[in-house]
Amino acid sequence: MATKLRDVDAVVVGMGFCGAILSRELTKAGLNVVGLERGADHNPAEEFSLTRLRDELRYAVRLELMQDNSIDTITFRNAPDERALPIRRFGAFLPGEGVGGTGMHWGALHWRFLSTDFRIRTALAEKYGAEAIPDTMAIQDWPLSYDELEPCYDRFDKLCGVSGQAGNLRGTLIEGGNPFEGPRSDDYPNKPIKTAAGPAMFGDAARSLGYHPFPVPTATSSAPYVNPEGITLGRCEYCGHCNRTACEANAKASPNVNIMPVLRVEPKFELRTRVFVTRLVYDKQARRVTSVVYSDMTTGEEYEQPAGLVVLSSFVFGNTQQLLLAGIGEPYDVRTGKGVVGKNYCYQFEAGGEAFFEGREFNPFIGAPGMATAIDDFNGENFDHSDLGFFGGGYIACLNGGAPPIGGRVLPKGEPRWGVGWKQAEAKWYRCNTRFNTQGSVYAHRDNFMDLDPTYKDALGRPLLRLTYNATENDHKMSRYLVEKLEGVIKAMKPTHYEVHNRPKNFTIVPYQSTHCTGGTMMGSDPGNSVVNRYLQAWDAHNLFIQGASVFPQQHGYNPTGTLGALAYWSAKAITEQYLKSPGPLVHA
Repeated sequence: MATKLRDVDAVVVGMGFCGAILSRELTKAGLNVVGLERGADHNPAEEFSLTRLRDELRYAVRLELMQDNSIDTITFRNAPDERALPIRRFGAFLPGEGVGGTGMHWGALHWRFLSTDFRIRTALAEKYGAEAIPDTMAIQDWPLSYDELEPCYDRFDKLCGVSGQAGNLRGTLIEGGNPFEGPRSDDYPNKPIKTAAGPAMFGDAARSLGYHPFPVPTATSSAPYVNPEGITLGRCEYCGHCNRTACEANAKASPNVNIMPVLRVEPKFELRTRVFVTRLVYDKQARRVTSVVYSDMTTGEEYEQPAGLVVLSSFVFGNTQQLLLAGIGEPYDVRTGKGVVGKNYCYQFEAGGEAFFEGREFNPFIGAPGMATAIDDFNGENFDHSDLGFFGGGYIACLNGGAPPIGGRVLPKGEPRWGVGWKQAEAKWYRCNTRFNTQGSVYAHRDNFMDLDPTYKDALGRPLLRLTYNATENDHKMSRYLVEKLEGVIKAMKPTHYEVHNRPKNFTIVPYQSTHCTGGTMMGSDPGNSVVNRYLQAWDAHNLFIQGASVFPQQHGYNPTGTLGALAYWSAKAITEQYLKSPGPLVHA
C-alpha cells in the first residue's frame, strides 16, 4: 500500500520546460509546489562542462539523456488493422529523460506559429471552400488566437534569450527578417548568431529566385545575456556539439540553465527525481484529481502525493497514457470517430538533402543547429494551394549544425562506402558539403491516434500506450512539393553534386527523423472536440492542467518548442490570476 504524504498546494509531473515554467509561476504566486521527475537530476554546475559534453559516442550514439526503454516504452503499428509491437529502443523520436527533459538535448530552433495556423480550418474553408477539406482530415481551429498568445511568445523568447532578426515588428515589416511572421511586440532579445558559408550561399540563391531568406531564430545566445529571472547566459561557442546533449557555455536555452537555478533555491519548491508516476487518483464525481501515485525508483517504495492542483507536463506519450489509465475524458475510438483522448496524433514531416562543392571549404565541424538560413514562402497559408492537391507546408532551410566524426559524415552518391576509397572520399568531401532540411506540417488524420495496448503491459501491470501512425497522402504531397522547391534553390547554388531525399511511403520507427510528436490531449473550444480548454484545463477535472505539445490540435510547419513554452505561460497566467481566486472550470469572458 502506498504511503500517503501530506497535502501540498500543487504537484507537477515532468520537469521539462513546461514543468519548470509552471513550477516557477506557481511558487511566485505563493503555492508550495512538488516537482516529480522520472529521470535523474542534471545540474549545469556539475555536469555541463567541456570535457564531459563533447562526447558524441556517449550522447548522440548511446543516447544517455534519452528515455530508457527498458523501464518504459510504447507499442507501435502503422494502421488500425495491424497488431502493435513494443518498441525496444526509440529511434525515430527521442524523448528526453531527467530534469530538463527534451528541452536539454534539443537543437534550440525557436519558432512561432503563423497567425493563420491558429485558425487553420476556418482559413482553409474561407479560401478554398469547406468541401475542399477531406473528411479524414481532423484539423480544427485553436481556441485562442496568435494575438492573444503573442505576449506569452515574447515572454518565452526573453526567458530563453532567443537570437534572431525580427521580420514584423508591431506591424512594420523589417528587411532581413521573416516577412510572413505574425506581428511581434518586441524585437528578439539577441541579434542573430553567425551565418556559416553554406547558409549564406543558400540565402543568396533563394533571394535570386524571388524568395525571402532570413536567419533562423534560435534559443542560443549570440552574446552574454541576462534573462528576466536574473540568470546569466553565455555566448554561443559554435562548438558543433549541440544536438542530443547539453551546452558547455550555458548559451543554449534549457530548463536546467534558464529556470532551475532560481527554483533550486526557492523554499516553496521541492524537486523529487527518480520517481515513476504510475497513476492519477481521479474523483469522477467531484471532477478533480485528488492525488498522484508514484514509485521511488531507488527504493521501490510507493507514495501517494495529495495536491490541490495537478500539472501534467510530461512528453506526449506520458500525458496521454496517464489520462487513459485514470479514465479522465472519453478515449478516442477510431471506428466511430467518437472520443477525444488520444486523438489527432501528429509527427513532424521532415525531408532534406545535401550539396557538395568540390574545393570549397565549409568547416562543417564548427556550428550550431540555429546557424541556419531559411525561407518561409511555402509554409502554412503563405502560398496558394489551389490545384496542388494538398494543404499545409513548411520552412526550407540550409543548416550548419556541426558535423561530429561519427554521425556527421556524408558522401555523394556513387562514392565507395568501405576501404581505402571510402577514406579518400571522406577526406575529399567532409569539409566541402552543406546540408538542408524541410520542416513540414502534419494536418491531423482520423487514423493516427494513441490508445492503451490490449496485449502488452509494463512491469507494474499497466497497459502500454499504443501508437497508430502512418504518413498520409497529404503529407507526402506536401513534402514532395517542399523538396521540389528546395531542389530549385540548391541548383541555383551551383554545387558539384547534390542529393535530395523524399520520405518513404510508410513510417518506420528505426531511423531518427524528429522528436516533434504532438496531440493526444488537444485543446479546443468545447468538451466534444478537445481534452482541455483554452487555458489547458481538463474539461473533466477542473484542477488538472495539461502542458506540452500533447495539447496541439495539429502540427504546423515549425518546431513546436516556442509554442509549447508560450502556452505554458498562457496557462500559468490563467491559473494564478483566475483559478486560484475561484477554483473551478475557467470560463472565457
